[in-house]
Amino acid sequence: MTQPRPAAEPTKLTALVAGGSGLVGKHLLELLTMQPDFGRVLAVTRRPLSFDHPRLGNRIVRFDKLEQSLAGMRADVAFCCLGTTLRSAGSREAFRQVDCDYVVAFARAARTAGVARFVLNSSVGADTGSKNFYLRVKGDTEAALAAFGFPALDILQPGLLLGWRDDVRPLELAASLVLGAINPLLLGPAELYRAIPARVVAAAMVGATRTGRKGIYRYTHREIRDLADPSRKRK
Repeated sequence: MTQPRPAAEPTKLTALVAGGSGLVGKHLLELLTMQPDFGRVLAVTRRPLSFDHPRLGNRIVRFDKLEQSLAGMRADVAFCCLGTTLRSAGSREAFRQVDCDYVVAFARAARTAGVARFVLNSSVGADTGSKNFYLRVKGDTEAALAAFGFPALDILQPGLLLGWRDDVRPLELAASLVLGAINPLLLGPAELYRAIPARVVAAAMVGATRTGRKGIYRYTHREIRDLADPSRKRK
């Protein structure tokens, strides 16, 4: 009697991550290494990561030469958590370089690497026509990524991120305390401006890969929480 062949194991995905040392990125790397469908996670950073895992690879790169550094790379999904502040960057030009130029370079390298789904952590209010410089740069970045033609582009637009950074930002800390307290008061159209824990955003980035959606999707506060915990939709 012919014995049935054992079922083939599903192909493991390879994830490419930029911004893995940041507030959201750290949570994202930890979550990705726990997912059974991701066999390999490659983080590109400027400095070595403090987090280590058998599935995690860390490539140290110069972001102004990112595309050359990732030449020949193959991956299935790319996650981008790159971002800074005007204060940390020191100038508008330096801010745009990190939040737009480097993100676009990473997206271009990911497209060349065969990535079919790109997941971006952006910001609520991102708009190419915004009078606010920060939001205008975020909008420019989103528009540039849309032009790459990824089969799936998931753009998360959270409000202020809650969590502890390695570099304490006093104004951001004060704002998080205030917004955390008034979150329940932000209802209806204002809900999308609610502050949200960085770990929830990271979980939502992973959740975006489970949707099977094609095309460009943008997610604000409620949708981000639904992606992070799909059971919320059934409540």
